[in-house]
Amino acid sequence: MRFRHPDGSLVHLSYCTNVHPAETLEGVLAQLRDHCEPVRRRLGRDRLGIGLWLARAAARALVTDPAALRGLRAELDRRGLEVFTLNGFPYEGFGAEEVKYRVYTPDWTDPERLAHTTDLARLLAALLPDDVTEGSVSTLPLAWRTGFGPEQAEIARTALTTLARRLDALEELTGKSVRIALEPEPGCTVETTADAIAPLTAVGAPHRIGLCLDTCHLATSFEEPGTALAALAAAGVTIPKSQLSAALHAEHPHLPEVRAALAAFAEPRFLHQTRTLARPLRAGQTPAAARLLGTDDLDEALTAGALPDTAPWRAHFHVPLHAPPAAPLTSTLSVLRDTLAHLVGGPAPLTRHLEVETYTWQALPPELRPRNRTQLADGIAAELTLARDLLTDLGLKELP
Repeated sequence: MRFRHPDGSLVHLSYCTNVHPAETLEGVLAQLRDHCEPVRRRLGRDRLGIGLWLARAAARALVTDPAALRGLRAELDRRGLEVFTLNGFPYEGFGAEEVKYRVYTPDWTDPERLAHTTDLARLLAALLPDDVTEGSVSTLPLAWRTGFGPEQAEIARTALTTLARRLDALEELTGKSVRIALEPEPGCTVETTADAIAPLTAVGAPHRIGLCLDTCHLATSFEEPGTALAALAAAGVTIPKSQLSAALHAEHPHLPEVRAALAAFAEPRFLHQTRTLARPLRAGQTPAAARLLGTDDLDEALTAGALPDTAPWRAHFHVPLHAPPAAPLTSTLSVLRDTLAHLVGGPAPLTRHLEVETYTWQALPPELRPRNRTQLADGIAAELTLARDLLTDLGLKELP
């Protein structure tokens, strides 16, 4: 979906296909047929943006077979789909029964992460619509936090610097500019936007390597959008991409009925990092200054004494944008609204790539899960409709 910002620039909206993960090229083609095109038809659109997730095997098949890449481009066109962004965070196995910590490997100390991201950039340059010159690839925020010290940080910096040079060369060759966006996530070495400033400025290539602002992650870490974005701007950190998502919020985690409701969202596939603040944030204060406390997963948080329960909890669980959980829980949709107002509600957009990323539809409590493809397509279309309405409320004009 395309929108015209009041300043005249183009803003793109898509949804991420990691919600229907596939490891092979054949699986990706089936996604387009079985899921993406039906979502487009529900929205009544001639064209729909999708943020492709390409697992390593699918990416390699496309890189090594130019005919297959041309075939994917033709299939996208035939089904009324366009790609301006890729999700390069998961490497493989995102549809496994248990993902958990595996999603953070290989990290940016492993040469394979650089090789895979380079491949994704080259593929995206070939998949971008003819009238679009800029693409984005989101990626993990360097590494999971454990075992990551100064030596690992330098290895990651070198890899990202190498990648920036490769992206410069790619633009010279193709005329397409591909930008990489590190995605801060709870539990990683880059957990918050503040954590991202030092490693990104160390790379020194803001035109190539910036930040992916995921609004679920931002909310889970209790970051205030205006403060976070002002600090990024002051440091010269760019935002090639933002993922529109909402976290799980529990206002009164000490209550038995709240803990029971939270327990229904503790599931075995994904990590659901849970955070709380030791004391309330004051205006302009960062979460670190208020002592951000947390656990790596929701079931750990629910263990007696693991976290203070006198202040609200937030869990890294991407809940559908249009369908917050029933009381006594809610979602952080208000943080998304606030963030979006700062990102695209000003005189010029701070990012031009927006992606709805609710990959946890099938991880919801059983009574909330879609029972078939039809219900899933309905839900994704409803999320995109909400996102569209938020954009038009901010003065952006939806384009045909």
